Amino acid sequence: MTKRKENKQHRSGVSVDPSQRVEALRAQIEEHNYRYHVLDDPAISDSRYDGLVRELESLEAEHPELVTPNSPTQRVGAAPLDGFQSVEHQVPMLSLNNAFSPREVGEFDRRCREGTGRESISYVAEPKIDGLAISLTYEHGGLIRAATRGDGRTGEDVTLNVRSISSIPLRLRSDRVPPSLEVRGEVFMPVPGFDRLNQQQKARNEKLYVNPRNAAAGSLRQLDPQICAQRPLSFFCYAVGVWQGSPAPDSQMRILGELREFGFPINPLAREVHGLSACLEYYDHVMALRASLDYEIDGVVYKVSSVEDQQALGAVSRAPRWAMAHKFPAEEETTVVKAIEIQVGRTGALTPVARLDPVFVGGVTVSNATLHNAEEIERLDVRKGDTVVIRRAGDVIPEVVSVVLDKRPRGTRRFKFPKACPVCGSGVTSDEGGVIQRCEGGLVCSAQLKESIKHFSSRLAMDIEGLGAKLVEQLVDSGRVKTPADLFALSASEFADLERMGEKSADNLMDALEKSRATTLPRFLFALGIPQVGEATAQTLAEHFGTLEALQEASLESLETVADVGPVVADEIRRFFDQSHNRKVIASLRERGVSWPEITVRTESNGGFAGKTVVITGTLPSLSRDEARQWLIAQGAKVTGSVSSRTDFLVSGADPGSKYDKAVDLGIRILEEHEMQAIADQAPD
Repeated sequence: MTKRKENKQHRSGVSVDPSQRVEALRAQIEEHNYRYHVLDDPAISDSRYDGLVRELESLEAEHPELVTPNSPTQRVGAAPLDGFQSVEHQVPMLSLNNAFSPREVGEFDRRCREGTGRESISYVAEPKIDGLAISLTYEHGGLIRAATRGDGRTGEDVTLNVRSISSIPLRLRSDRVPPSLEVRGEVFMPVPGFDRLNQQQKARNEKLYVNPRNAAAGSLRQLDPQICAQRPLSFFCYAVGVWQGSPAPDSQMRILGELREFGFPINPLAREVHGLSACLEYYDHVMALRASLDYEIDGVVYKVSSVEDQQALGAVSRAPRWAMAHKFPAEEETTVVKAIEIQVGRTGALTPVARLDPVFVGGVTVSNATLHNAEEIERLDVRKGDTVVIRRAGDVIPEVVSVVLDKRPRGTRRFKFPKACPVCGSGVTSDEGGVIQRCEGGLVCSAQLKESIKHFSSRLAMDIEGLGAKLVEQLVDSGRVKTPADLFALSASEFADLERMGEKSADNLMDALEKSRATTLPRFLFALGIPQVGEATAQTLAEHFGTLEALQEASLESLETVADVGPVVADEIRRFFDQSHNRKVIASLRERGVSWPEITVRTESNGGFAGKTVVITGTLPSLSRDEARQWLIAQGAKVTGSVSSRTDFLVSGADPGSKYDKAVDLGIRILEEHEMQAIADQAPD
């Protein structure tokens, strides 16, 4: 919840004592944080929430004497640290013993029954989050310290970083909060946030994180709290270390319930289960849900629910006797690299793949694993014949994590990245950072051809209706299509001969091809699949140069004058048009009737959309999406296909979908069609 509109109540002109208003705003914000992060039931819109925060920020700026350490505005803003201070835990943060089979869980249940003298035990079961254990200390309801687990007895003070995690309350909300409370839980990074972070790291040519756990740990240990605040961290609490000054609940489940009332998020999958069979059923249930969760887990945890029974069972030196982690099948295993091969993708990117002796890991048999790129091979120094540790990253893509050097055979040689495409023999170039190696074959590389044709015919490109993926594969495999231009030389009978194609379908496809010949320059440029040139960049290039010929001959210097075209994109464009085979394919497409109307080179607009980034979603009342796009572009806007923090406006119609929700989350101004003209008439800021 960020970037929200100004609060109407503050603008009403009513005179309010600043200190009273500050306290009221803090109470409202804390209540809405609780409803958002704990109850998952927000009561106001994100824009209204942001208005409250902005009003509080304004009042605290005007009256700095009213600022308190636990104000919602103070989550971010501390100066970078020189290092982390050590913190000794008042009660040791013990680790858990692990079980890997139902038999071991049965032994744990037997020991608990015998240790308590009970015939059956009630347990609290919950997913085991793959994150970083944290201790949060509150005095009289206010957060005073946060520390990592460390070695269990001594951790690191990460209070300033933890304060930036919005799901961790700075002040607790219940009258029943004990005067002294230490809460324990797991800081983690949700998988969608991890993916976005790595995309950002890659765009900046910075080191990628191996998995969400490493990303969470790395974020929490940033010496600059501002950096940590930008990372998408979240939190679930699961236990209490210290509860002093008032009676504590008598069961683990009641403790979780109280913590939830205090304002802490608990895992919604936490359950009280009775007996061994219920534990095992819960394990199967959570393992089935695992792939659908937006955070990583590596098992489930069982805890004896009764606090009295926990005390009776006690602990050994490193782990409590009353709790156990039941781990999922191993996500990491060792195997041998039989070969290293290169795969070529649609944009020509060369990806090294390790061919492995098959091994069972993470519940499946794996025989291939990605090595990502040349830089990763160099870092790992992985070679044919090596024994390697592999991991199923996110339970989906197996990857090589490390090499077991002690088992390296004699005579192995370093892998050398090819200087020519292994499929078409074209040259190989690398990006500016040397990370991505790319085949220069472009439109004539057969490895790229199928995906290139699919992209070429897609809706936002040439929009060849009816030319689906299976048809493309048949056309390429049969040798009928070797470049996109070949599509326009095929006859209806050739289409009718394909599997699952009759005369009627073939005639429809011929009509679609004929219709697609009349296109626009932006669509044509996007269809060519030039690396780094998406829909919005194609539009910008077309409007800047006006003709394909002018773009083809543009120098690197002139390309870099185009808005949002930097050195990397300019280099990709220049390299693409410098390839003679790409120019031949373009010439063939034009000879076979692909054409577009002349385009007017855009002049600078002085309206309210000048230089603004706009996204369109839903069905507009009177304009098609394409008509609205062209109108906005004429007003000086840059129209993109996805909502991000850089988006200035979202133009929304009926049935807007997820783009609308994301725009609301980011506090982006949302316009209806009739509001566009009013914005266009405004002078820019």
